[in-house]
Amino acid sequence: MHQRDDSPVSIQLFPWPQRIAAAVIAVLAFLPLGARGTVGVGWIPGTVVVLAVAALAVLLTRNAPNAWRAPAARALREWYDARPRSAATILAVLAFAMYVVVAWMVFDAAPLNIDELAQVVQARIFRSGHLWLPASPHPEFFSAYHIVDVGGKVYSQFPAGGPLLLALGELTGAPWIVMPLCGAIAVAAFGWYLRAAEPRPGVALGALLLFALSPFTAFMSGSYMNHMSTLMWLLIALAALAHLTRSRAAAGSRLGLAFVCGLGFGCAATIRPTDALAFALPAGAWLLARAVRYRRWSDVVVAGAGVAIPLALLMWVNAQTTGAPLRFGYEVLWGAAHGLGFHRDPAGDVHSVARGIGYLNLYFARFQTHLFETPVPSLAAAITALALVPRLGSLDRFWLASAAILLALYGAYWFAGDYLGPRFLFPLAPLFALWTARLPAIVRERWGPGTAYRATLATYAAAAVGALVFGVPARVREYRAIAPLQRWDAGRAAVDAGARGAIVFVRENWGGQIVARLWALGLTRSDASYLYRRVDSCVLEDHLDAVERSGARNDAAYRALAPLMADSARLIASPYSPRTNERALPGLDYSPRCRDRIAENQAGFLPYQPFIIARGGGNLFARDMGARDTLLLAEHPSAPVFAVRLDLTPNGRGLFVERVRRDSIVGSAHTEPR
Repeated sequence: MHQRDDSPVSIQLFPWPQRIAAAVIAVLAFLPLGARGTVGVGWIPGTVVVLAVAALAVLLTRNAPNAWRAPAARALREWYDARPRSAATILAVLAFAMYVVVAWMVFDAAPLNIDELAQVVQARIFRSGHLWLPASPHPEFFSAYHIVDVGGKVYSQFPAGGPLLLALGELTGAPWIVMPLCGAIAVAAFGWYLRAAEPRPGVALGALLLFALSPFTAFMSGSYMNHMSTLMWLLIALAALAHLTRSRAAAGSRLGLAFVCGLGFGCAATIRPTDALAFALPAGAWLLARAVRYRRWSDVVVAGAGVAIPLALLMWVNAQTTGAPLRFGYEVLWGAAHGLGFHRDPAGDVHSVARGIGYLNLYFARFQTHLFETPVPSLAAAITALALVPRLGSLDRFWLASAAILLALYGAYWFAGDYLGPRFLFPLAPLFALWTARLPAIVRERWGPGTAYRATLATYAAAAVGALVFGVPARVREYRAIAPLQRWDAGRAAVDAGARGAIVFVRENWGGQIVARLWALGLTRSDASYLYRRVDSCVLEDHLDAVERSGARNDAAYRALAPLMADSARLIASPYSPRTNERALPGLDYSPRCRDRIAENQAGFLPYQPFIIARGGGNLFARDMGARDTLLLAEHPSAPVFAVRLDLTPNGRGLFVERVRRDSIVGSAHTEPR
């Protein structure tokens, strides 16, 4: 915090940046600034209890100063001071073991979110030795939200870097191990960073422990989400940057650090370009300023080469898949509405500045619980430390600049990402861990080892106990209940049912089938969603038949269906479907065909998307499209046919796979138009 360096970026551009940062974070974390923001009234009882316990501990030990000496903590601090590299390595190994336990005990080592599923699909494509696979002539049977099936190619919408790491796990048959390993490397990289950024061994060790043991870090590391792999590369880049800006070593050593710095940012950009941009911009400006002052242009050139190598590979993959080096899969799927900015989002709603601030409000409110799962707000200590510290070092200012850019970028993003916590702001977890660890030292430096310092330590101890006893177990129970269908091994169930080289149909709800047909016409996910939410489902299905027969595709298909939205103002939420975005036109007399679809929904259905990674026995899992199933059967004339069933009767079997007669499907096709 008080390091001296030879950086030219040492002039405070405005006074008290740390206090301004503390005020902004406090406002976003505690005040309800938007419809999606929350006031943490639930923290009040827990905070009162923690503070009462801390006050009692201080009161009972006021005449026993030896009770606060903590010889074990001192020995641990001295060990870290003497062997920081070994300590960080040991902590990384222990963290890896913990993250593996989380992956299996909490998430069943399975991808549970659609983002995870889509990246596993791409990882398997990479493992097969391809960048993309040929699309089916009838993509409506296999389409999913984050899987591109445009232009005859099938691939994930996500940048290639994340799936490529998962592909390494696929090669070993253990893709679940990739993120725990990334988490462990991130811990080691943060330890490397702290050796340059924090001279006080006790604070550095505390920050490393807080980051490694943070429930937010552990849960992210146990999942398949790409936020941990991104943070791993960012921390590698930041550690190299920290040592580079403080290094007076030989030119060769400096150039090595510069290359690692650039490579880290470049690799992060192949996974989450937005996150990488937020940190790479201030880093680039810093290195340029140093080059001007110290004539170290070689650092800039070498760092630029490090960035360029992974970016060149990413652009090559994009060119082979989307057709343009700077075009990503999500732009192909969603169109221009997917981009950053304040405009109509893919669902047709306007993303405004107010909604963006509301999203940031939501993220920081969630950070208050998810970071440490303590009964007290998790950011309170970091905010207090920022407000009390007399000045910032250059690395601290770099972090705050990067954080400001990150907030601006995600405030301008239309989607509210809150799976497993405020994941879009996950790169700030090390920053908050560091400032949380700094608070006791700041209090001691300012007021000495008396009551204020002891109260701080007691509050930390009581909060940690509360997290272990209440917060973490509650979060584990919550996450254990997520996505039971994704945890079911459908591939094995099909093989156990005798399916080999079979088509296994999954009966999705009526709305899902309609949306899949819209996608098959070439509509972007955005246009399909907009249309689906503004047209009665029965009207839309009837007109889909005509558009499909006409051969209209892409924009022509959308123009043919757009007039159906004329009655959108009269629509109500469909009383026939559990889908919240399905619409019905009051007074419309549904056709027998539409009534049959409603009856099928009432008999039970399953989402198709969890089955896109089901494998085993050479089986092909496909969306059940009713009478249209004959199209798929014609492509596979000799394949046996099975179906996934949902039995919710009191003595039912739950989910199971059973064989279906081909002639029953072909016979039903003659009763409906195609």
